[in-house]
Amino acid sequence: MADAQADGRVVGRTGGRAESRTGGTAGGQWCPPEWPERIRALADGTLVPIAPKRAATVMLLKDADDGYAVHMLRRRASMAFAGGAYAYPGGGVDPRDDDLHVRWAGPTRAWWADRLGVDERAAQAIVCAAVRETYEEAGVLLAGPTPDSVIGDTTGPDWEADRVALVARDLSFAEFLDRRGLVLRSDLLGVWTRWITPEFESRRYDTWFFVAALPEGQRTRNASTEADRTVWIDPREAAAAYDRGELLMMPPTIATLRQLTAYTTAAQVLDAAPARDLTPVLVTTRLDEDGIVLSWPGYDEFTLHLPNGGTTT
Repeated sequence: MADAQADGRVVGRTGGRAESRTGGTAGGQWCPPEWPERIRALADGTLVPIAPKRAATVMLLKDADDGYAVHMLRRRASMAFAGGAYAYPGGGVDPRDDDLHVRWAGPTRAWWADRLGVDERAAQAIVCAAVRETYEEAGVLLAGPTPDSVIGDTTGPDWEADRVALVARDLSFAEFLDRRGLVLRSDLLGVWTRWITPEFESRRYDTWFFVAALPEGQRTRNASTEADRTVWIDPREAAAAYDRGELLMMPPTIATLRQLTAYTTAAQVLDAAPARDLTPVLVTTRLDEDGIVLSWPGYDEFTLHLPNGGTTT
């Protein structure tokens, strides 16, 4: 798995301090080349932050003989956003999925609203996004014909036609569930953390990260047009590969992988989810005489020092 590459910059670590540089493999943090210019524009008021879109991503887990693994995909190098980076299935919230006719199992919408810090309709749409994106990009569906069951097989031409329609947004997830008589299994999800894209980015997302265990009888597949490969990997192995510069990742991805290494089974991760702090993580920037300093509160390893001159060294 040492073939992850991407346009943009890779971040290495020297003496505990993060330094951005072009190329190389000593660490795999993604740092786009346009960041310095956009950060300065934000600081002088010529760049106005856009409002982040709500999104959801899912860390899909399964137990293995020597622990457990997480499902990851590698974004195609041609992608404008984080091309070549390893990530989890995820995407934007479809506002049509706040329709309250969705059949629902597990914690109530009111419980989810309180947990996610939004109203009930938004909570349903966010949970729907998590389940929909897992189906769209991994072929795994956290829903069943009854509140205590999960669909066993989502293969076949009719299922694929529906999945393609979901990807194209020709069909809302709420409509998909209703048409197939399926119950959304919100009890199979746990919300883990929340990250917001930096204010200087041209594409911004307010993303809730969820965890879920692979349902018995279902199998993952690379169903995403945005990914060129998928893997099941031990979080410790993935984090070590990132540290060696073999896997490219954005801060939320490697941060969550490091958090997962504290657990030995998928069940332990899900049990820990209800107590997780969901205070949004948002980068802060500081300009000084040497350049730009980017900091993610609570995550010192991601601190970046971008020198003056608009390029990195």
